[in-house]
Amino acid sequence: MKKFLLVSIGIVAGITALANLGAIIGLVISAAIMYAGWHFYHRTESGFGRFCWAAVGVIGALTAIGNIPAFVGLLALAALWYVYHKWNNRDSNIIDASNDPFDNFEREWSKLTK
Repeated sequence: MKKFLLVSIGIVAGITALANLGAIIGLVISAAIMYAGWHFYHRTESGFGRFCWAAVGVIGALTAIGNIPAFVGLLALAALWYVYHKWNNRDSNIIDASNDPFDNFEREWSKLTK
């Protein structure tokens, strides 16, 4: 049942990510425009140049914020990543009892105190 749920979530998330691929590309372009505006704003010394680059950065930020389908696509990509890691049982939070460093310490300490 768990594998069926993971497959179902993966299929829905994959279709959603593919459907919003164009919006995700648009979001990347908007982020690049916003970064260029921020980068050149800090490098420019003239007031008019700073105003123009700030306007470019604000336009890039507004187009990125207004791109709601891209955020849905990014959530779908995050769901695909989650399904991939759950499918391969990559739980890094579980500590195996045989790898406990204190077990080795207790064993060595008991040997020293004998």
